[in-house]
Amino acid sequence: MELATLGALSVGRLGLGCMGMSAYYSGANSDEAESIRTIHRALELGVTMLDTAETYGPHTNEELVGRALAGRRDGVVIATKFGVHPRSEGGRTLDGTPENVRRSVEGSLQRLGTDRIDLYYQHRMDPATPIEDTVGALAELIAEGKILHYGLSEAGEETLRRAHAVHPVTALQTEYSLWTREPAERMLPVLRELGIGLVPYSPLGRGFLTGAIRSADALDPGDFRRSNPRFADDNLAANLRILDAVEIVAADLDAMPAQVALAWVLAQGDDIAPIPGTKRVVRLEENIGADTLRLTPDQLAALDALPPAAGDRYADMSGVGR
Repeated sequence: MELATLGALSVGRLGLGCMGMSAYYSGANSDEAESIRTIHRALELGVTMLDTAETYGPHTNEELVGRALAGRRDGVVIATKFGVHPRSEGGRTLDGTPENVRRSVEGSLQRLGTDRIDLYYQHRMDPATPIEDTVGALAELIAEGKILHYGLSEAGEETLRRAHAVHPVTALQTEYSLWTREPAERMLPVLRELGIGLVPYSPLGRGFLTGAIRSADALDPGDFRRSNPRFADDNLAANLRILDAVEIVAADLDAMPAQVALAWVLAQGDDIAPIPGTKRVVRLEENIGADTLRLTPDQLAALDALPPAAGDRYADMSGVGR
């Protein structure tokens, strides 16, 4: 697999998002053995970066990744996140305090069964804690060797610059795909000015760009996409135009829609490493096929011209882009 450069960190340019193995999507927690086989197969195919978070489960996804990596830790870039705590009554608490940074990293190290975390993200920005305080604690952890690099997830330009001034940021994680382009495209000039990599999550539009979801009726009752605005009836019908265009390109290339969608993201630069998620080996192998798929200039132009998706990315957008 070709490599991507995230700041001072080199990774396989396709990572693996592990969240859906344990939370939020249809079939989560349904087959741990298959999830572990998927992680093992990913490593065989050249994937080096596995992405998880303490809030996925909560905690169970880190534990799953830890079990999968037992005896296989070397050469793997473990990326996890802190700072989002689900509340029992619903909603979440954001905590970027130095005390929580230290408390969280110890929990993640234990659950992952490792002595260091390669890339440690603040999952969402805590408006009550200055970013300088959070990054100061992260810099101390880097000096101690408990984390090797840090990143921010869904941070805005000002926050990113302030953080970088305290200690260099390795990567920004944000949603980026053919149906979510604006946040990353707005930030890319800043990232490249500062030498920070981009890690797109949901590069397949939360599974929409695979072509497998043409109705919310296909989703389990507990699948969070049922409450996502982009999967609401009118929005979903409008968004099918994006999928139709992707499928036309896929047919021309004798490829799968997911491969075309990922190839478009990869074509945006060698400082970008998307983390498509799956819990099945067959879908993983399909996704990895994007590494060798090359879109023509005309195909790229046609995809670039697609309209933005209908509907917000989340039902509650208050925690993104700070």
